[in-house]
Amino acid sequence: MKDPHEAARRWFGRPLDKLSAAQAAVLAAAHGRSVISRDVLQDSVEKLTFGQRLADRMAALGGSWGFILGFCGFLAAWAVLNLLVLPHPFDAYPFIFLNLLLSMLAAIQAPLIMMSQNRQAARDRLDATHDYEVNLKAEIEIMALHEKLDALRHEQIEALLQAQQRQIEMLTRLVGTLAQSESTKPS
Repeated sequence: MKDPHEAARRWFGRPLDKLSAAQAAVLAAAHGRSVISRDVLQDSVEKLTFGQRLADRMAALGGSWGFILGFCGFLAAWAVLNLLVLPHPFDAYPFIFLNLLLSMLAAIQAPLIMMSQNRQAARDRLDATHDYEVNLKAEIEIMALHEKLDALRHEQIEALLQAQQRQIEMLTRLVGTLAQSESTKPS
């Protein structure tokens, strides 16, 4: 891969200045024999704001079995406490205060989960872009290896043809020498 302009035309069928940013970056990495793979997750985690980290933690907590089981326990304790234990329940059946708390929790939790899902979608897009770049570089490297193998095969065939041509010339001289010695032999 001597010339990136030639490589762009050969492998992408376009001039270097018409390649996408990802294609140009991959071509530059392949040309420079540099590594293109990286930990995309680590790059994105380092750039998180406090709100993004909080949304991720809340979504992880709210989507866990521990939260679901703990919350079921809390709801059961609330109902038992207000129905059976307290002589003057602070939230008698039909648990209107509990409904208010649950509505407020859902109103807060839903946007946090949506923010986390949006970030996950952005990470997935970043992963897909990175996978494309790595796959593209692998294709370029494979094509370069094929070209090198084809060049080696061509050189070997040329060397074989030259050796075969020398052998034919030697055989021709040998046959000529034998024919000459046969013709000069007395009968």
